[in-house]
Amino acid sequence: MKFIETRGNDGNKPVSVSFSQAILSPMSSFGGIYAPEHIPQLAPGFLADHLDKDYKTLAQGILSAFEVDIEDDLVEAALATYDGFDDPQNPVPVVQVGERLHVSELYHGPTRAFKDMALQPFGVLLSGLSQARDEHYLIMAATSGDTGPAALDTFRGKPNIKVACLYPDGGTSDVQRLQMVTENADNLKVIGIHGSFDDAQAALKNLLGSERFRAALVEKHTRLSAANSVNFGRIIFQLVYHIHSYLELVRQGHIELGDKVYLVVPSGNFGNALGGYYAWRMGLPVERIVIASNANNVLTALIRSGAYDLRQRQLIGTSSPAMDILKSSNVERILFHLFGAERTRELMQQLDEEQHYQLTGEELEAVQLLFCADYCGDEQGKAYIKEYFERGYLMDPHTATCMQAHASCCDQPLHAIVYSTAEWTKFSPTIANALTGERDSHDIDALKSIARLADTHIPARINELFNKPIAQTTLVDKEDIEKEVLAFINPATK
Repeated sequence: MKFIETRGNDGNKPVSVSFSQAILSPMSSFGGIYAPEHIPQLAPGFLADHLDKDYKTLAQGILSAFEVDIEDDLVEAALATYDGFDDPQNPVPVVQVGERLHVSELYHGPTRAFKDMALQPFGVLLSGLSQARDEHYLIMAATSGDTGPAALDTFRGKPNIKVACLYPDGGTSDVQRLQMVTENADNLKVIGIHGSFDDAQAALKNLLGSERFRAALVEKHTRLSAANSVNFGRIIFQLVYHIHSYLELVRQGHIELGDKVYLVVPSGNFGNALGGYYAWRMGLPVERIVIASNANNVLTALIRSGAYDLRQRQLIGTSSPAMDILKSSNVERILFHLFGAERTRELMQQLDEEQHYQLTGEELEAVQLLFCADYCGDEQGKAYIKEYFERGYLMDPHTATCMQAHASCCDQPLHAIVYSTAEWTKFSPTIANALTGERDSHDIDALKSIARLADTHIPARINELFNKPIAQTTLVDKEDIEKEVLAFINPATK
């Protein structure tokens, strides 16, 4: 299958590229990204055939449906990374937490967040391709807390790969920050910036689209790629767990094949929701995708009114920081599939230049056939954390935002799958406050408090963070990011 440009072609880049080309060089003409030229359909009987198959076999089936140009042995090596999850046979447990309400736990990988589901195999693919081509790559990543640790973990020590990870100073949890700044591999660079995640993501996109920056890397015999979900190599692995979660409900006897479900997704950059959209379009029986936001509820406004308007908005720091995002990159792929490249370019250019756009009434109707949205404030989220803990389930603040969206949007008597994107250990002060009223605790104290209260243990990889030396201390203004990255590629230039 070929991949094409969401904003159309500028005459300088190829009109279409292969999957491997799209993941090695993810930015396209006019600042756009790549999307599949068509969305494949699951073969008749695909879901039934995979009821008795494991997760890796399901993932292989999805990759085959997209006809990816990756050698079978490299695909197998990439999917073997799931052997490092808590349960290699079932890396994504699905747990019932209420009547017709289920949580798909996406956080059982090495960094305890859902980004491992895509980045663990993605790292093997990208490194394998770079070695096969005898090419060296700089992988750029911008993180609001989870992409960074997962990208650093998957690429640690990989041949032919260097990673520069940007994060907003003060914009992540302590555990997320420690997961990044304690990394000491020579091929990893962590850069804190004075600013928000949107600033980090804007810097990432600017560097990915900068011919000057690309030329400077070429001089150092280095090519450029990205680990964020602008890269379709992330998205293709994310859609797998939506299909897996549906099959789990069938296996557990909650639904029958063909029954529709709601997918309830906590959303920041919209990659998780986009994976659900692709799964739906491929043939998964879905009633609607429910988008859960926090107080930065720009997506709620878009889905309810058709307006994407950042003119009067300032980013709000919340207790669900991975969703503290105003520009959601993967909305662009939805616009492209619904309205085409020309309209997508028009809308995205208006957002970039004027900080807003407005869908037409007909366009809004098309969006609302697919999506419903609501948002949840911090205090309401903590109330959900406490409520479900008293029912016997411990959840993080991002999962808690889904409970409000589920209550307001799931208006049919259908089963719903809520996607839990992070383990409780990543945001322990917020959870401790929700459960006990404890405030301003250090992460380690909150972790111990919750572990006692919930009669559970702190995973070793989280516990050991507090005794590891800080190896990454760089903190810069956003204007200095390019210079810092180039100095990392060639230390003599610093």
